[in-house]
Formats: sequence, structure tokens, C-alpha cells
Amino acid sequence: MAHTATHTRHLIFTPAIRIFHWLRALAILVLVVTGFYISWPFLVAPESTDVLVQGWIRFAHIVFGFVLTAVTLVRFYLFFFSRNNIERRSFKDVMSVNSWIVQLKSYLWMGHLNKAGVYGPLQFVTYVAISLMALFICITGLVLYANVYHLGLGGMLWESAAWITAQMGGLAKVRIWHHYLTWTFIVFVVIHVYMAVWSGIRFKQNSVDSIVSGYDYHKEH
Repeated sequence: MAHTATHTRHLIFTPAIRIFHWLRALAILVLVVTGFYISWPFLVAPESTDVLVQGWIRFAHIVFGFVLTAVTLVRFYLFFFSRNNIERRSFKDVMSVNSWIVQLKSYLWMGHLNKAGVYGPLQFVTYVAISLMALFICITGLVLYANVYHLGLGGMLWESAAWITAQMGGLAKVRIWHHYLTWTFIVFVVIHVYMAVWSGIRFKQNSVDSIVSGYDYHKEH
């Protein structure tokens, strides 16, 4: 008996987007864990002279901080200049009132979500916001880095870091904003994972496996 295909396969996430998505996810995970440890080094007693654990934790935080910075800059570049415009096409929905209504109704189980690009308008605005926050947390991280390491890259960034520190009201304020933004990422990741799973269940497409394989499947009518 011949098998008839009921779904068509579409490439929605290029290899570059998928690689940088998972690199960013790994960087955020490591940065959150190491960042909280740096603020509260509970593995070593306060009176101990063993600073090796703290040193390795700080080293991992710095390395993955630069990874997140690099990924953030590359993702901005890919969004504007990638030959695949499926992300840029989503901007059309942001400018359409009807697209907003369709998406909000679909979340209430009223109809299906039709998108010009890979993201709906609410998704697009959310991802733009979190990308700008990623840029801001990277900037504050580099400012903190330059205030500790005064040679090499830290020395090159010192004047800019000093200016940003002054504009933000001092180094303590920079640290506070860096901490607040960490919590923003934690909340975003929880909601993001939930909505990715929910979307796959609700719409039978754009599910979690899309960011792994790159492909989405649409039922033929």
C-alpha cells in the first residue's frame, strides 16, 4: 500500500540560528549559576584561604560572558543581514493590528495563528526586547570586567567603562542592574520553554524540535 504524505516540511531555522540559540542557552545557564555563586560563594568557608574554587567559577563566568556577548552581536548581524529573511518577515505582523488580534485569539483557542515569518507579533516583540536586554547585560558585564582587569581588553575598555559607570550612577548601580537583568533572563527562560512546548501542542507546529532539526511541518489541506 502506497504511503501518502500528509505534511510538508519547511526549513525555518538555519544551522547558524540553531547553533547560536543553543550556545546562548548554554551561556545563560552557566552565567546564572556562576553569577549566583560569585555573589554567595557557599562552597568555601569565609575564613578559608582556598580561593581556587572561586577563581575557577569567576573564570567560567568571564569565558561564558564573552560567549554571550559574541552570540548577541552575531545574532543582531544575522537578523539584519542573513540571506534567510524568515525572521525579518515577522516584522510585517508587528505592524498589523489584525495579526495581533489573530495571535491573541489563537492563545484563547479561537482559530489558528497565521504568520508572515517564523514569529508571531507578540513573540517578535518579546524576542527583540530580550535581545536588547542581552545587549545591556553584556555591556554591564564588560563594565564590571574592566573595573577588575586593567590590562589587555579591560584596559582598552576602561575609558568607555568609566563613562558608562558614571552615567549609571556608580559601580554599585551597575552591579544592581546586572543582577536585575539576570532575574529577567530567568523569568524569560521559564516562560519561553513553557510557551514553546504549549505552541507545539496547540498548533502542532513551531514546537521544540524545530530549534533542534530546523524544520517545521505543516499539514496539507
